[in-house]
Amino acid sequence: MTVRVVCDSACDLPSAVVDESGIVVVPLHIRFGTIELVDREQLSTKEFWARCASSAELPETAAPSPGAFTAAFESLVSDGADGIVCVTLSSKLSATGEAAAQAARAFGRVPVAVVDSLSVTVGEGMVALAAADAAARGSDLGGVVSAAESARARLSVFGAIDTLDNLRKGGRIGGAAAALGTLLSIKPVIEVRNGVVEQESRQRTRAKSLRYLADKVRAAGALERLAVMGADAADLDQVLDLLVDVKSEYPRITGDIGPVIGTHAGRGAIGVAWVTASEGVT
Repeated sequence: MTVRVVCDSACDLPSAVVDESGIVVVPLHIRFGTIELVDREQLSTKEFWARCASSAELPETAAPSPGAFTAAFESLVSDGADGIVCVTLSSKLSATGEAAAQAARAFGRVPVAVVDSLSVTVGEGMVALAAADAAARGSDLGGVVSAAESARARLSVFGAIDTLDNLRKGGRIGGAAAALGTLLSIKPVIEVRNGVVEQESRQRTRAKSLRYLADKVRAAGALERLAVMGADAADLDQVLDLLVDVKSEYPRITGDIGPVIGTHAGRGAIGVAWVTASEGVT
């Protein structure tokens, strides 16, 4: 059985990793006022931040249509797939998973299984990579789904937020709280927990928030996968330096937080994500 993997562009996997793994990425859309652009196709991460700098309003994101997922499924069947696993952005944060599920239910050519990553950015990407690796090893549809679910169960995602403006504009924090946080130089650390974004702690300086992320990674133990991502963050190298001696079974991923998650996290956000090693692996 030839199983292929689909995910959406909120996964933030670098293009080279996507190409090497054979994953097909279905893009979300980004709206700046009346202008709607297709992530990765019509809007690069660099162009996104340039537009944000010149826009007074927060951009908005829109889920792909079921038809966009259907087109991805069709392309994979034409390429020889006889089973498809589709990994999506957390269903508790986006309608993307429901669009994928609608497409899967209506698609009759080959079996399609949809896996809710219950995560965001490269956390979602790591679930998709686990699925793609299982598929490359020749696992059947059930085995690929199991690999994705296993990675999801061992996944952690934390982020240091540099600015509270996007959270305020998006209605996730009140204006007074945002003003107070800015005044006190509070740098919140967030965690993706059970599919939603929660405040995990508050650090008084940027340096402390970055070290806090590194300490979280170090405390996790043996790692199967590790990624460090930045949203146009000039100090991303500081986190990489703090983690330079931390090893993982698979090559570390370093890259950009793209437009979908960057819309909500804001410029300067830095995220770390990891999958702990399976039992018996040291």
